[in-house]
Amino acid sequence: MAVTLADVATRAGVSAATVSRVLSGNYPVAGATRTRVLRAVEELQYVVNGPASALAAATSDLVGILVNDIADPFFGIIAGAVQSEMGEGAAGGTGGQKLAVVCNTGGSPESELTYLTHLQRQRAAAVVLTGGAVEDEEHGAAVAARLRRLAAGGTRIVLCGRPPLTAAAGEEGKGAPEGGAGDERDEGDGIVTVAFDNRGGSRRLTEHLLSLGHRRIGYVAGPAHSTTTRHRLEGHRLALGEHSAGLLAQAEHFTVHGGDYDRSSGYDGALELLRRVPDLTAVVAANDTVALGICAALRDQGKRIPEDVSVAGFDDLPFSADASPALTTVRIPLHDAGARAGRLALGRETPPPGGVATVRVELMVRASTGVPAGRAD
Repeated sequence: MAVTLADVATRAGVSAATVSRVLSGNYPVAGATRTRVLRAVEELQYVVNGPASALAAATSDLVGILVNDIADPFFGIIAGAVQSEMGEGAAGGTGGQKLAVVCNTGGSPESELTYLTHLQRQRAAAVVLTGGAVEDEEHGAAVAARLRRLAAGGTRIVLCGRPPLTAAAGEEGKGAPEGGAGDERDEGDGIVTVAFDNRGGSRRLTEHLLSLGHRRIGYVAGPAHSTTTRHRLEGHRLALGEHSAGLLAQAEHFTVHGGDYDRSSGYDGALELLRRVPDLTAVVAANDTVALGICAALRDQGKRIPEDVSVAGFDDLPFSADASPALTTVRIPLHDAGARAGRLALGRETPPPGGVATVRVELMVRASTGVPAGRAD
């Protein structure tokens, strides 16, 4: 009986996709993994089926970029940076020019799955998924299955701003070095992650407010069932709990859930917080756009920023420094992250060890936060 690709994969302890990529030589694979595969090929005397290999490797010049909302600067910056990498290989570089197609899901899980199916039918060269993942077990399994089918067919997959498919719940963004905990993942599976340290950034932001003397800190959360929402809220509460059990105990009462990452959610959330906690001294927003809505609501209620209430955001979107007052926030290097995702999608950059790169974030302290009223130190 003829030796198959699956036989080689079993002998080497990797996926069939990894064997295919090692043999085709057009995808970066860890040296140790490549050695195991080539040893298995030799031991089993595997012979590549030329016509079948050529058919399986056939991909188009299309690169799909899935975003929640292209009108949101967060997604627009990432998508633009990914697209900027598409023409970099035209003049003698690897891969040549690609056609970037932005797929706007509108936050719909069904649309996300539909686009992935279309991209598979089009034999996309690469797919980049941006932003947080929906925390629904059934949907997560469906997305993972589609991505792995795409990868097995030769499509490079990059997750930009969301946890890796294999991450355990709650493990993303804890500040581990690039590559995660150091265990060797099957890098040749075609799925690479550029993760944002949402939890760590939110923790530092709340620690900043606590250091100024704030103890009555509200929080306007993002959409429910989003990994980004959960990780940012976890970072906030981690900082509260490390400061005192009392602050953590009141955190739920001081949190407004269920909004979107838009201005109106911030406006309505701030009004609800003021109803619950009239003597609020600070508010942390799910992102910068939500923070703008919070600032508008506070001004409409006669509150001064930061003299009466401090406000902080997340992402450091382009308008943040020009807001009035300038917004204290957490900077994610969105353009750099998107450009890296583009290079990884095109095979122009070697995947990080373990297949996961964690993007570091930076606290940007500006005029929208200050000491609470009555405290001068």
